[in-house]
Amino acid sequence: MRLLFLGDVMGRSGRTAIKAQLPRLREEWRLDFVVVNGENASNGMGLTGEHAKLLLEAGADCVTLGDHAFDQKDMLQFIETEPRIVRPVNFAKTAPGKGYRLFTVPGGRKVLVLQVLGQVFMKRPFDDPFSAVEPILKSHPRGGLANAVIVDMHCEATSEKMAMGHYCDGRASLVVGTHTHVPTADAQVLPGGTGYLSDAGMCGDYNSVIGMDKEEPLRRFITGMPKARFSPAGGEATLSGVFVETDDRSGAASSVRMIRVGGRLEQAAP
Repeated sequence: MRLLFLGDVMGRSGRTAIKAQLPRLREEWRLDFVVVNGENASNGMGLTGEHAKLLLEAGADCVTLGDHAFDQKDMLQFIETEPRIVRPVNFAKTAPGKGYRLFTVPGGRKVLVLQVLGQVFMKRPFDDPFSAVEPILKSHPRGGLANAVIVDMHCEATSEKMAMGHYCDGRASLVVGTHTHVPTADAQVLPGGTGYLSDAGMCGDYNSVIGMDKEEPLRRFITGMPKARFSPAGGEATLSGVFVETDDRSGAASSVRMIRVGGRLEQAAP
């Protein structure tokens, strides 16, 4: 299969780029399945039902969330009605929605999408991510029940993301980090056939401070004092993520490539 994962959509700029670019990319790159992390799509904090629909209508087969999953309160109800949205599996046990889903791709192939939150440097205490993914990977073997397995590791520390990549090696088709909004340059296929990238980056305006308008973050770094709320930068967005080709029989990744389309960053395509 030909799979595309796009990093955190950041505000209006990111939504606009997804709507404008993703339909074309699906066709030109002959994509079988697309995952988009949407947890910052609504004013940089969370995801509304309306904006979730926009991402799905633009061509996302699945939208993952993160630690801001329910910052927009209507998501508490919307996620129960939309099975294509996946929240972190180790979020609060009473949280609505599910932390993983098995999707059917045209031709009858199956794709498992699983999201998990890390613990290192995160503001809230989440359950151990490694023990959280273990039973799901066991019950959905790569190349068995699932032709491809995608793990979205949403956390701060690259070391924790790398550890998850190696932990899932041989059992996932792709482990990709999200949350920090900065794309890393370590795309690779691990020894067990798992595609890996420490962070997919964001779909947002990179003339910013991790997607936010520069003025307020700079003020806080320089003076230590807040004056206003953060607001997403509004310039042209770069779609940033990772493209993976997998073997249907084994579920292993045969190639992994970083993706950057539009905006300020150097362009990169499959």
